[in-house]
Amino acid sequence: MGKHRIKPNYRRRVMRLPDLDHCKLAVLNSLGSPASRRVYEYAINQFIAWYCSEPRLALNRIVVVRYRMHLESRGLAANTINQQLAAVRRLAHEAADSGLLSPELAAGISRVKGVKQLGFRSGNWLSPDQSSTVLNRAYGNTMRAKRDYAMLAMLFGCGFRRSELVGLELDEIQMRQGHWAVVDLIGKGGHIRTVPIPEWVKAALDQWVRAAGVTEGRIFRAVARAGKVWGTGISQNVVWYVVRSCRGRAGLEHIAPHDLRRTCAKLCHDSGGELEQIQFLLGHASVQTTERYLGCKQNLGHPVNDLFDLGTDGRPHENDGESGPLKSFDPVEKAPRQAIECRHGGSEHDQPVCDARPLSLPERTDLVEVRKGHRSQSFRRCSEAGASRGDAGNKTDGQSDQGTVGSVGLGTLPDRTP
Repeated sequence: MGKHRIKPNYRRRVMRLPDLDHCKLAVLNSLGSPASRRVYEYAINQFIAWYCSEPRLALNRIVVVRYRMHLESRGLAANTINQQLAAVRRLAHEAADSGLLSPELAAGISRVKGVKQLGFRSGNWLSPDQSSTVLNRAYGNTMRAKRDYAMLAMLFGCGFRRSELVGLELDEIQMRQGHWAVVDLIGKGGHIRTVPIPEWVKAALDQWVRAAGVTEGRIFRAVARAGKVWGTGISQNVVWYVVRSCRGRAGLEHIAPHDLRRTCAKLCHDSGGELEQIQFLLGHASVQTTERYLGCKQNLGHPVNDLFDLGTDGRPHENDGESGPLKSFDPVEKAPRQAIECRHGGSEHDQPVCDARPLSLPERTDLVEVRKGHRSQSFRRCSEAGASRGDAGNKTDGQSDQGTVGSVGLGTLPDRTP
């Protein structure tokens, strides 16, 4: 008796909660960035909660398509939906590699398309006056005011991200080529760049460092209500609270910490900075991303539809409201109608308006008499029976008509040569 063959695990179709947790850990361990791990963990938890909310047959393409429809019904942005779908695809690939899901089902899930984003979302920029107002609202003599002022100065002057600002250490600030700079800063996606620090930003930073007594480690620390500095650092939420409180005191709305990064790029460009240097300052891998930060796609400060004005001066028009009689126009000058005489008649407009003379050749009915006028002479061919007797009339009479000179036919003009 032969041995019983064991079916391979990759033929499984249904994934339970322990299997999903195992695949989630595999996905998180494959990511190197802490920010990516945080975002993917949240997205996978959202999908697992939705997937386990009701019994399903299998984790397949149809289920993921239904999940995409669920995300669209929540009114989420296209980038958010595509980011969560990317986490689900990563989860399916890890499940297939672990033998918890069929490779065919994982390939079908990878073919689920994301939501297409048409156009570009508009960013928010602050003017130089607004930026100065926000900084002035943060300035003060307290310990927390000095910290907040230094944080806003770093955001406005250097264009840092929140994660880069809270992770900034004191030994990273060095002197290079006679200028203070943050050397070898590791930013988003592992990109390394060097950020120069303006003098006014360095002065605000030194004021905070001396007052807080920071000698090593992270520069920005937590401050208690009594003004005591404690801890080894702050979270990214502290940066959000600082920006929100200062822009509220400045009377501005809808200002996020990332808008200060856009403002830094915009002010550098308006001051004559080169696009390539701004790209190095912000640490963008693509120059198209820097152009979006500068607002080069659409200039809302000087829109093109402000170049013309179709508005009225506020005075009512004569024809507003009820429709009045139409204004009289000058009559169009009409040309004098030529007298045309035809034996067999025609329309009423062709009747003669002066004394009519009988034709010298009654049988010749295909020619009409044209009187002299200010326009070139014309002729009219009679209809019906008169046209059929035209050839016979030409044979019987050898003399030409008194009103015409030369032979006249269809498609020809009378000869005016004397």
